[in-house]
Amino acid sequence: MQTTHDYYRHRTTTLFAALDVLHGSVITQCKPRHRHQEFLGFLKHLDASIPPGLEVHLILDNYGTHQHPKVKAWLASHPRYHLHYTPTYLSWLNQVERWCGLITQQAIRRGSFRSGKALVQKIDAYVVSYNLHRRPFVWTATADSILAKLKPSVK
Repeated sequence: MQTTHDYYRHRTTTLFAALDVLHGSVITQCKPRHRHQEFLGFLKHLDASIPPGLEVHLILDNYGTHQHPKVKAWLASHPRYHLHYTPTYLSWLNQVERWCGLITQQAIRRGSFRSGKALVQKIDAYVVSYNLHRRPFVWTATADSILAKLKPSVK
C-alpha cells in the first residue's frame, strides 16, 4: 500500500464470528485485541446467544488463543461445546471464512473509517442487514473432488 505524508491509520479491530451453518446467520463481536481474554468474552457471548439445549460445534484455526489453559478450563465446564481445528493452510474448510470474505468485499474493503468506532459500527450494521437476509452457504464441490485436489500430482 502506498501512503501519503499525512496518512494516519486509525484503530483496527478483531472480529470474532460464529456462523450457524444450518440457517446462515452469524453472531459476531468486535474486540480491540485477539487474546484469550477476548476469545473467552466471545465464548460467553455465544453461550448467552445460543439456546441452552443445543450442542455447539466450533471450527477453529490453530491460533494459540484458542488453546489457552483458561479457554480449555471454560470449555471443560461447558460440555455442549465441541472444538474442531482446521489443518494449517486449510482455513477454507471453515465456512465462516467465506462469510468473512463477504463482509470484506461488501462492507470494509476500500472503506475509509475516521475511527475504530466507525469501523465497528459499519461491521455491526452489515451483520444486522446480513442476518435479515441470511441463507446458508452451499458447497458446490463434492468430497471426492476436494480430496482429489489434496493428493500430490504425478508427472
